[in-house]
Amino acid sequence: MATRDAAIWNNPALTVPPAPMSLFGLPFDSLALFALAVLLLALTPGPVWIYLISRTLTQGRRAGYFSLIGVMAGVMVHLLAAALGLSALLLAVPAAFDAVKLAGAAYLLWLAWSTLRGGGFSFTPQRLEPVPDRVLFRQSLTASVVNPKVAVFYLSLFPQFVDPAGGTVLLQSLALGIVHVSVSTLVDGALVTVAGALAAWLGARPGWLRVQRWFLGGAFGALAVWLALTPRHPSP
Repeated sequence: MATRDAAIWNNPALTVPPAPMSLFGLPFDSLALFALAVLLLALTPGPVWIYLISRTLTQGRRAGYFSLIGVMAGVMVHLLAAALGLSALLLAVPAAFDAVKLAGAAYLLWLAWSTLRGGGFSFTPQRLEPVPDRVLFRQSLTASVVNPKVAVFYLSLFPQFVDPAGGTVLLQSLALGIVHVSVSTLVDGALVTVAGALAAWLGARPGWLRVQRWFLGGAFGALAVWLALTPRHPSP
């Protein structure tokens, strides 16, 4: 009996492969790819970089950190709205999810093209008027909430990674959003910490911004093509 049982367990045809590790149905490899995408985005100099460095150089690191908290609070508002919206869409019209996913891939291609053809980005910190901490938070929160690019980013990228057949879209979207907020907070927090040295380094090396723009545009283009060609999971 023992010999027969051992033969059964050692038979590859009868062995059930272990399920891949996941979070709310999101495979860890998908989470890692998403983290890489948002890391590339977070490392891109843009208006948020200019504002945080300008505020830090004007009022010090404390002001920079308060501004960062406000920006991230606004991003979390967009995160909740996008997660709830995608979940409601899938419940109401399951077939529309693939359409949203393809539209998101098309937006990533457009983002890649606009990044590649964009004019030279001028990295010039501005002198800002000092304001109290509560005003810093309110201004940053408001600017982040009314920024439509954050909402478009979430609605474009989330459908590329969530798996409706693997778990709840709402929980998966929230998990992706937490990854984005965590990565962005770490990068932007480091930016505030070294604002002075980084501003001087970037200001003296405009060529680095051009190289970075081409690299980021190529990365977004490759990501969009790969995601568009990846077979989509059927809706439950």
